[in-house]
Amino acid sequence: MSAIESSESPPSSIRGTSEAGGRLAGLGPTFGAGIVTALVGFSSSFAVVIAGLRAVGATERQAASGLLTICVLMGAAAIVFSLRHRMPISIAWSTPGAALLVSVGAGRTHSGHGGASGYREAVGAFAVAGLLIAVTGYSRTLTRWIAAIPAPISAAMLAGVIGPICLESAQAAVHLPRLALPAVAVWAILGRFAKRWSVPAALAAAFIGLALDPSTRGHLDGGLLPTLTTVTPRFDLGTLISLAIPLYLVTMASQNLAGIAVMRSYGYEPPIREVLMGTGTGSILAAPFGGIPINFAAITAALAASPDSHRDPRRRWIAATTAGGLYILLGLGAATATALLIAAPPLLIEGVAGLALLPALGGSLTTALTDTRHREAATATFVTTASGITVAGIGAPFWGLLVGLALLTLSASKPEPRP
Repeated sequence: MSAIESSESPPSSIRGTSEAGGRLAGLGPTFGAGIVTALVGFSSSFAVVIAGLRAVGATERQAASGLLTICVLMGAAAIVFSLRHRMPISIAWSTPGAALLVSVGAGRTHSGHGGASGYREAVGAFAVAGLLIAVTGYSRTLTRWIAAIPAPISAAMLAGVIGPICLESAQAAVHLPRLALPAVAVWAILGRFAKRWSVPAALAAAFIGLALDPSTRGHLDGGLLPTLTTVTPRFDLGTLISLAIPLYLVTMASQNLAGIAVMRSYGYEPPIREVLMGTGTGSILAAPFGGIPINFAAITAALAASPDSHRDPRRRWIAATTAGGLYILLGLGAATATALLIAAPPLLIEGVAGLALLPALGGSLTTALTDTRHREAATATFVTTASGITVAGIGAPFWGLLVGLALLTLSASKPEPRP
């Protein structure tokens, strides 16, 4: 090799280092997509999870334990599934399920199922919902049954669950204007320019308002280090019907089926049965620690699976594993996040949670009411679910689903008019 060649051509070791550096640099957006996936997924809805656990009787320590457990569980599941199948399999908690807890929790308190006993019953419902998800993974028949529920009916039930929570945003703006209005303003402005950060920023604005408001200072107590607490599940038939079954249905219809559709839209064929069995079994194990069911991510799945993550679909799994690792780290701050939320007025936190659920409410109502053939049944499902009624110890979501399916059956059996 001549002097000129040696001076112009770097040694092979340097070339290898340069190529490795180039590959790592090329993965920058992929790691970034994973970080954004976890931060948005956590910060946009963890307030809903805490509000839901508290609504069914969890103490501050139990709520923090539940948040820690599901963060670690869904982070580990995302890492395992993504590494095993080399595809961006994002796992999340059931945000519609957490909203369901808020909706059902108030009704159960009024019917005498609140407090420690009510929390044990809710934990039993978490375990049974996880069992149903795992069994669905084993049974193709159950999967077909869930998929056979008309989308307008399941969407109307979900809208009825989250609608009352979204109304709390308006209530908070009226009754807590100094704290709620700045949060709403931040949410509205960022919703136009940086939508994915609008809810986290609104929550931050609410916390800043709390720190500056003299009337809310001094209420932060409890431990700020992550701890696990366990309770023995209690299996109550009324709770299983009013909470476990609707929790299973909204998790399957609004999260798992939607998450599978998102992945398929980006060209992936996820291992559906394996993920259902894995997340269902994990949900059973997490229930005594306060963990609500986990599932395929729906909205945040697109952040890791889209071309913005990486041009090569075979490399996007790195984004999902990055998100999984960050979820585990975020779980270590569960106690602090829970303490901050509990120090705030409940109406304020439910108001911010309502902002987070507004897009889901809009999408659910659109799906529920677009098809004129199902509009009447879907409307009845929505009204019944949103009413919050409890009959024979069974909550409104179950009755809403039952009313909607009954009306659809009657409509289908109606004789055709004679010409």
